[in-house]
Amino acid sequence: MKRLTPSLLLHILLLVLAVGTLAPLVWMLSASFMATGEANSIPPRWFPAHPTLDHYRVLFTRLDVTRYLWNSTAVALTTTFCSLLITSMAGYAFAKVRFRGRDRTFKLLLAALVVPSQVGMLPLFLLLQKLGMVNNLWGVVIPGVASIYGIFLIRQYALGVPDDLLDAARIDGAGEFEIFWTIVLPILKPILVTQALFTFLGSWNDFLWPLIVLSDDRRYTLPLALANLVGEHVQDTELMMAGAVITVLPVLLVFLVLQRFYIRGVLMGSLKG
Repeated sequence: MKRLTPSLLLHILLLVLAVGTLAPLVWMLSASFMATGEANSIPPRWFPAHPTLDHYRVLFTRLDVTRYLWNSTAVALTTTFCSLLITSMAGYAFAKVRFRGRDRTFKLLLAALVVPSQVGMLPLFLLLQKLGMVNNLWGVVIPGVASIYGIFLIRQYALGVPDDLLDAARIDGAGEFEIFWTIVLPILKPILVTQALFTFLGSWNDFLWPLIVLSDDRRYTLPLALANLVGEHVQDTELMMAGAVITVLPVLLVFLVLQRFYIRGVLMGSLKG
């Protein structure tokens, strides 16, 4: 019984924390189906008296949220795909390919991790301006395709790939790219899913950089559109909650689908690191 008590208390504490974490999300979803003004009633309501889809209809018809949804999807998927391609090859090269200055270059990259991202925003903006990518979705994508943390994460995982396996492939005449594509890439699958999830969530939720780069509201991503919605409809809580649901739901579904691979990648990466 003495052994059971601490475990029981721990589970109760975790349950309370889980409920506290989920409560705002549940209320956000519930409020999006409430009639106008119902979410501001006192005492606050947890569930709508008469559920309605009017706020979602307004978002998809009058406010054209479909365009912003498409912009966010295109930016997040393109950034994720390009980031996986670049960081996986770079991580593998730093882990298994021998070339001059490899370790010094990797240490230099790690040193750049301590520099706040905000410091580089001005020179990055000026560079993209010279390239004609300001107010362009590619200007949102490009800064996220080469993540130093992603390279570090994949490199640490790739160190666990047996050298004998790679040497055997080289003896059989396989080139480095063929070895990477057919042998290494399948082994890296758990950590690639983890990196994909990090990149997708970061790109989807990013607000500051799209705000700097984009000036045309037709190219806004969902977080920018939601902030603009707050400014125009600050009194319409239910409409804002419906916009928040549309913003949160895709990333929540992606996480739920990939959580098994994500947990495996984090655990195996920590063991290999």
